[in-house]
Amino acid sequence: MNGSRRTLVKSSVLGMLAVSTPNLITANTRSTDSMHPSDNEERYYLYPAIDDGTAKEVVGKSHSDFDKVKALISKRPELSRATWDWGFGDWESAIDAASHIGRRDIALLLIEYGARPTIFTYAMLGEYNVVKAIVETRPGIQSMTGPHGISLLDHAKAGLRMDSMTDVEHSKVKGVIDYLEELGDADPRPESKVVSDKEKELFQGEYRYGESETEVFFVGLNMRNMMSFGRKGTFGTGMYRIKDNTFGAYAAPSIKIEFEVVEDKVLALTLEEPDMQVKAIRI
Repeated sequence: MNGSRRTLVKSSVLGMLAVSTPNLITANTRSTDSMHPSDNEERYYLYPAIDDGTAKEVVGKSHSDFDKVKALISKRPELSRATWDWGFGDWESAIDAASHIGRRDIALLLIEYGARPTIFTYAMLGEYNVVKAIVETRPGIQSMTGPHGISLLDHAKAGLRMDSMTDVEHSKVKGVIDYLEELGDADPRPESKVVSDKEKELFQGEYRYGESETEVFFVGLNMRNMMSFGRKGTFGTGMYRIKDNTFGAYAAPSIKIEFEVVEDKVLALTLEEPDMQVKAIRI
């Protein structure tokens, strides 16, 4: 009885220690044998959950790198369903990434290995009957946006990007685009005040909110020449102007970003979340 109690206490203490000191665990290490890790490796602190580095890599590569995605998911098919939060709840799965970029080849590969396609995937692939059936089953779903606040119509338009498409594939995607345009509400966008090129240049830069080198926000421009905001090292989320120096985020409607501007110089920004405010100083 005493021996069992000592064992239980010891196990509990070790368990608490492992949870309370995640800095001692190397998140990106991967054991080739999960039952017998080598002396130089330690399991991910949330094991048996997939480590953050792997999940982020799969989602990131699913935007553009067919060969790398195939190498990852052929070894571990469950990674075809990997999901990553790019910031503020902007969750994106691997197939989401392929879908909004228009990489039908990567999307089909992910589906082959077990990914779960969504209405956004079907729109990009030009699956008219599927998209129409979902809209008719759940009226209004066409106004829902996907990762990064990208609309259903924009996903369909992304389906035309690949040069290797056949005439039939091109025609199918065009049919979905025409259908969504006829609906009239498949491309919702928050009303945004105009931001001049001069103002975009004014706001761009890095803003520190902590002591660590990684505790830095960035404000930049995305591929659509829209202002983008996020933690340094991530893709960020598109911003829209609410008024003057206050902006919202397409992917996270609950947050607001307000810039402190004095004599045409940006000194800082304040990120407002429902339960928290974070001030970051311009670097």
